[in-house]
Amino acid sequence: MPVFTADTDIELNYRVEGAGPRLVNISGSAGDLRAPSLIRDELERFFTVLSWDQRGLGQSSKPDRRFTMADYADDTVALMHHIGWDTAHVLGVSFGGMVAQELAVTRPDLVESLVLMCTSTGGAGGSSYPLHELPDLPPDDLLVFRMEIVDSRRDAAWRDANPEKLAKLIAATKAARVGEDEPDREAGIARQLEARAEHDAWDRLPSLNAPTFILGGKFDNQAPPTNQLALVSQIRGSRLQMYEGGHLCAVQDKQAIPDIIDFLQGC
Repeated sequence: MPVFTADTDIELNYRVEGAGPRLVNISGSAGDLRAPSLIRDELERFFTVLSWDQRGLGQSSKPDRRFTMADYADDTVALMHHIGWDTAHVLGVSFGGMVAQELAVTRPDLVESLVLMCTSTGGAGGSSYPLHELPDLPPDDLLVFRMEIVDSRRDAAWRDANPEKLAKLIAATKAARVGEDEPDREAGIARQLEARAEHDAWDRLPSLNAPTFILGGKFDNQAPPTNQLALVSQIRGSRLQMYEGGHLCAVQDKQAIPDIIDFLQGC
């Protein structure tokens, strides 16, 4: 994959795939281009999609310093300029949705339309679950703990009643992970979570004019439904749709991705 130097000590690993209208795809926490992505694969059937490993993650550079949400948004701008895009549709998932908000309020001239999936405004609109405060548990126990954050239906009672389903879910989650043993990976994730904890776009969102589609999972404990309601209340003319599922509702509810595609094609 090509690499672009976005800063003096940061190279961003990126890909541009597909055909059709231009779409910027901003990934969530710990995103890695080497991991499978149903959303990205589907979008590339209809759009020319720019995706990348965010600074500190995947095969991009991992400098040992603090990042801000503005840094991640600036990377987006730099990549768009690098590949010659003056505007594009923008989709942000979870943490990527926070970056997309920062991009949209600081560089609205670049954003044709906006899709915000399972994310939060920060500030008065509410923050996503504080992942930087997760308990210090063994890896498998932490994975199980996070399952209820991702989907509230997977509580202790469900886990006790469904040991086989739980085991399959754990195995599938582990199988989808890449780069776990790479140097500085955990430090890169920690830097991302630091920026995430400081995210607050609430007061700036009313300035947005781009068509905006907000979607969330009915059982999401990480970016709960109340946070999606806050988003739609703050972005003029935006629309909201809640789907069956939790933080991964775009995979859990088969209608979510077609709805995203329909929205983008209508803009």
